[in-house]
Amino acid sequence: MVYQPPAGARDLLPLDVAQKRWIEDRLEEVFQGWGYHRIITSTLERIDTLMAGGAIERSTVIQLQNIQDEELGLRPELTASIARAAVTRMAGVDFPQRLYYNANVFGRTPESKHNSQQEFYQAGVELLGGGGLVADAEVLLLVTACLQALGLQNWHLIVGEAEITQSLLKAFPADLQSKIRSAIVHLDRVTIDTLPLSEEHRDRAKVMLDLRGKSADVLQKIGTLNLDSGQQEAVNNLKALVELIESQGNCSLILDLSLIQTFDYYTGFVFEVVSDIDNEARVIGSGGRYDKLLGLYHPQGKDIPGTGFALFIEDLYHVLSASKQLPQPKLASDWLVVPENSSATAAAFAYAEKLRSSTHLVKVEMELSGRDAQTIKKYARDREIAQIAWIKADGSKQVESVSS
Repeated sequence: MVYQPPAGARDLLPLDVAQKRWIEDRLEEVFQGWGYHRIITSTLERIDTLMAGGAIERSTVIQLQNIQDEELGLRPELTASIARAAVTRMAGVDFPQRLYYNANVFGRTPESKHNSQQEFYQAGVELLGGGGLVADAEVLLLVTACLQALGLQNWHLIVGEAEITQSLLKAFPADLQSKIRSAIVHLDRVTIDTLPLSEEHRDRAKVMLDLRGKSADVLQKIGTLNLDSGQQEAVNNLKALVELIESQGNCSLILDLSLIQTFDYYTGFVFEVVSDIDNEARVIGSGGRYDKLLGLYHPQGKDIPGTGFALFIEDLYHVLSASKQLPQPKLASDWLVVPENSSATAAAFAYAEKLRSSTHLVKVEMELSGRDAQTIKKYARDREIAQIAWIKADGSKQVESVSS
């Protein structure tokens, strides 16, 4: 019998881990530089916690049951878990709270094929208790700083506004809104033409289909839709955000008011980070504002504004690998310490410890099996170990550099 990981799971080998850590370490440096602190939440959540936002379908959650017959699920994302922790475990703290995470998440789609991936890695931030333009701009500029720290090329931000999109859809007949929403998301003009709509509604739907592109063009088009005062205020806020981000001059921004995120708890601006390498568009991150989510978990139902994003580690890995930007870290040890015989073992361990403590992160292996000198040298060459220390029982040593 050949033992394999379960369907949807996979193993990361040492080089995979080293390159993943390279990505995560750079992201963590940026998060900390912007004043964010790491939070670790439970991998398991109660199903009612995950369902509270109304954005996650039960069928997409990998479910478990404990001995108390509680319905549990593996977290499909981190925002709900952090929102729950913030209002139940961090009661009385001052806001804003700047939190970041680096964790695995789990999920599946109903149409998932056998062996399709069900475990993923994400790193991201949640800015809790901060509303308005400055908080939104901080999150967008922070994600920009993260991608610059990774040296990522050929990427852009696609920015939408959930409140505007949802309010524009309310002008259509209630029984057709979901179909119009789907048609807009998928740029499906045929459906728009065939739905039983008045000419006014059909023209409005077609305008919404085109609300993507350069920010100035999109903002001009949306002005033709006879907005009410609330919609106009949301448009003005979006315009101020876009102008502030574009004034920094360090990212490519596309405005897309048809952008609708998977999680429905978003209440304001939403965005995706899209990479384009070798003409392959890949979403490598997403986020937005959610001002009602924390209130769902708060003991008194108090709303606390929030905004944040997640970067998808596997997708970043793929993009950086395809563009040959991932480092090839050295996995080899620096030293191989070899006791001359069993009487020299204690001295060999002592010398190995001396090497390890001599400077930062010296990698030292002990020879285990008592092999002959030629076999040991071949092993060192094959493993690209730099030096061999041959140790005698009296602690004396002979150091040999290993030639490749």
